[in-house]
Amino acid sequence: MKNPDTTIFDLAPVAMWIEDFSGVKEQFDRWRAEGVSDLRAYLAEDLTRVAACASRIKVLQVNKKTLDLFEADSFEHLVENLAIIFNDEMLENHANELAELWNGKTEFCSNAVNYSLSGRRMDIQLKGTVLPGHEADLGRILLTTEDVTQREDARRAEIQSRRYAEGLLEYSPVSLWVEDFSKIKLLIEDVRDRGIVDFRVFMDVHPEFVRQCMSEIRVIDVNQATLDLFCASDLRMLLQRQGDIFRDEMEKPFREQLMDLWDNKLFHHREVVNYALDGSVRHILLHFSVLPGHEEDWSLVQVALADITARKKAEAYLEYLGKHDVLTKLHNRAFYTDELNRLERKSLRPVSAIAMDLNGLKEANDQLGHDAGDTLLRRFGEVLNGVVSRPNHAARIGGDEFTILMPGADKKAVETMVEMIRELLHINNQFYSNTPLSVSIGAATSRDGETMEDMIKRADLEMYEDKRAYHTGHSLGRLRGHQSQKVDAEPIAAA
Repeated sequence: MKNPDTTIFDLAPVAMWIEDFSGVKEQFDRWRAEGVSDLRAYLAEDLTRVAACASRIKVLQVNKKTLDLFEADSFEHLVENLAIIFNDEMLENHANELAELWNGKTEFCSNAVNYSLSGRRMDIQLKGTVLPGHEADLGRILLTTEDVTQREDARRAEIQSRRYAEGLLEYSPVSLWVEDFSKIKLLIEDVRDRGIVDFRVFMDVHPEFVRQCMSEIRVIDVNQATLDLFCASDLRMLLQRQGDIFRDEMEKPFREQLMDLWDNKLFHHREVVNYALDGSVRHILLHFSVLPGHEEDWSLVQVALADITARKKAEAYLEYLGKHDVLTKLHNRAFYTDELNRLERKSLRPVSAIAMDLNGLKEANDQLGHDAGDTLLRRFGEVLNGVVSRPNHAARIGGDEFTILMPGADKKAVETMVEMIRELLHINNQFYSNTPLSVSIGAATSRDGETMEDMIKRADLEMYEDKRAYHTGHSLGRLRGHQSQKVDAEPIAAA
């Protein structure tokens, strides 16, 4: 009949070993005699010393669970193949066990890697206890080896998954924020519990609620792209200066974000304007997402910010090009036509117009080249941009034709504008005395029942009269100069 203790040993649900460490104890004594005091450091210097200790361990008994775990046919089969089970991977862990025994501990535990006799890798949790009566010689030690491979695989998978998520966050080229909106969730639910139905009206009446919600956002983490986007040196700086980033018009889109959350829209996006810490504007496309598993409390949300500043600048420039003349920086004919039609539809009267035509542009192009003509046009654009401001608009509507539309302006206002134009022309010509600017000007103010088109025609007619006078005077000036040269030349010829 088997010893009851042996039966319990054999039937134990975990792999159990009884081993003799007396040879290890003898090795310890020799090392102490040689002056070794710190065994852990001594073994770390040379792991072959660990292997030397391990070779002195004798396996006395194992239970059936041990044979099953390591796929051994018998105790002898197991012992003959210990080199397969305990390879060099476990030397470092075994050194820790030896150090515990060296220091007088009677119990130890560690994690190690063992292999079954078929080569299957196993993560093992090992626990050892010196059996009573063998504390001095370490002649009997009970060890259990539990296969924790599944647990360790799950732990490694969790670590890998976390690193993957952290990598996505950190190396994303888009600004990412991980935030906690749980307190906002509670605030919104409190409003709902109070019987509020129209949340938008509630926010209109209680703007402090919106500001309170903004203050309750807890930032958990941001990535490097966020720090770069907002010119922050680190997360602390970013969090301390959030007021410099989210300011001015930011409250309005945040109200709309709260409205989406009220309607249980947990995924939404919108364009917003933020500011970098150097004061520069950032046009942002904001994507908000409550992460899966947190729909009930909003404790984990992701906010992705895509910088669309360059796109907005490009759009603004294209819009500018659609309404402006690139050379003069004035409005173009398309804008002028739209504005004229708009004024036609409006009841605002009077409306005045100033028609202008640059004198001598063709001659400048023919004699000095088109660059010289472009310079004249740019200079006149500078003059008009200097005197015309909203609600008035100046436009280049042809090669050398310009018009100023003045909604709500009477004849006196037009006369003042014309006088300012002539004064600025005079000042401009003082800087460019070799190529003076000359402009023919006509003006008209709308009459009762008159269309915008007819009013423009009257301004054009007056401008043409001014241009005829300019050409007549110019021709007379050239004629007088020619006659003067002939009179002066005759006495010389007679001589």
